Amino acid sequence: MKFSLASLFAGLVFGLGLIVSGMANPEKVLGFLDIAGLWDPSLAFVMGGAIMVGVVAFAVAGKRTLSFLGYHMKMPANTHIDKRLILGGLTFGVGWGIAGFCPGPGLVALGAGEIKAAVFVAAMVAGMGIFEVIERSRAKA
Repeated sequence: MKFSLASLFAGLVFGLGLIVSGMANPEKVLGFLDIAGLWDPSLAFVMGGAIMVGVVAFAVAGKRTLSFLGYHMKMPANTHIDKRLILGGLTFGVGWGIAGFCPGPGLVALGAGEIKAAVFVAAMVAGMGIFEVIERSRAKA
């Protein structure tokens, strides 16, 4: 039960942060990505803050074997940068630039009832399904 409440609290804080920062607003995100036009640099500060929090969190997590809730820590072991990672990042970036959403803000906007977010989330789920089918066929081969 404590895990569920902690997850709910973290999700609420994350979603609220996305709304307050403007990350759930695709026009704000697209304004940030429009470096040749009316560029809006405000999301760079949001990202910088998120990166600083992440650096501290990963530094603390790297020194622990158990989470604050008592669960085993499972840190990523793979540090290899390969073609699949680069192509995945490029695909993510192109999708973000087209839609103005990435997964977290897309789900927040869907919860707010935005139709564009519903289309984005449906496409995201379809993409995840296609990826899973491809990965399963690769594993069999």
